[in-house]
Amino acid sequence: MPRKTRGKASADIIQAARKARHEPTLAEKKLWEALRGRQLAGLKFRRQHPYDRFILDAFCVEHQLEIEVDGGIHTTPEQAAYDAERTKYLEGLGIRVLRFSNNEVINDLENVLTKIIDATKT
Repeated sequence: MPRKTRGKASADIIQAARKARHEPTLAEKKLWEALRGRQLAGLKFRRQHPYDRFILDAFCVEHQLEIEVDGGIHTTPEQAAYDAERTKYLEGLGIRVLRFSNNEVINDLENVLTKIIDATKT
């Protein structure tokens, strides 16, 4: 039976995060393989982490850094507006958000990883 809450996250968000962990996109899977187990500069990331009313694709608690992997739907005006509001909200809580497209992760992973490392140095 799912827990009622975890921190600020509702039971529905927690359940959705668990489901997302079991059904990653190709880009999410590729990124996670590079991040898991502190492989990237010793940084610890949580995958599909429930946070408040959101699910964070990859979250580094130590640096309060979220990595978001965006598919094609994120190019629609409605989704772009939602993403901007989501980013603004998270940044208001002190969380920095880095967004990468599926294409960037799949075709230029080294550059993505460099940008992640650079973001932890600021």
